[in-house]
Amino acid sequence: MTINRSRRSRESRPTADAVVLPRDYRLQFGACYVYSPKGDSEVSERSRQLCARVKNGSTKWLRSYVASVHQEALRKRRFCGFFNEHTLLVPIPNSPSSMRTSFWVARRLALTLQEAGLAEDVWTGLRRVSSVERSSSAWMWERPTVQQHYRSFAVIPSPRPPTEIVLVDDVITKGRTLVAAAMRLHEAFPKAQIRAFALVRTMGLILDVERLFDPCEGVIRWNGNDAYRDP
Repeated sequence: MTINRSRRSRESRPTADAVVLPRDYRLQFGACYVYSPKGDSEVSERSRQLCARVKNGSTKWLRSYVASVHQEALRKRRFCGFFNEHTLLVPIPNSPSSMRTSFWVARRLALTLQEAGLAEDVWTGLRRVSSVERSSSAWMWERPTVQQHYRSFAVIPSPRPPTEIVLVDDVITKGRTLVAAAMRLHEAFPKAQIRAFALVRTMGLILDVERLFDPCEGVIRWNGNDAYRDP
């Protein structure tokens, strides 16, 4: 009897992903721009250009986009609880094979946010100890799980435990990476307030987006099985 690929993948995961995680977890997140992977409209095409610029890590473009984040926070429209003089920015790390390179977009973004006056400092104490396949290059049923991301992270000791942490990533899709990183940091710093920020959020369930600049604050929910982003 032939078992299809997706069924084999789903059936093989429980054993491979057997790690102890909370039964439920909620992570507040913020994002500023939107991205349509498949839309045909002019705005959707422009959103893919924006996403490519962010992923390329150009300092010029990051500064331009972060200026909009700064204005939202300055005018107290969004992100007031995310960025202040006590915020410690923690960039989502690359895989171990690329950690020694200077091209680390999440770190560049975090440094740009700090330079704009949105945080006290940037701390690279969250590390990858094992590689995880990028969701963008993985087949749908084989995209890394929250458990796989969680196992890949480690936190190095900090001489001064932080009180307010904002995880930083360039793009958020479902939120699996961010919620796994948050749970790992929560173990190390149980008294810290942990939030997450991504410059761009993927709108994969909406064919076309109507605007590029669409700041939001929402929640990533972990229900013991998977992560769900709202909005």
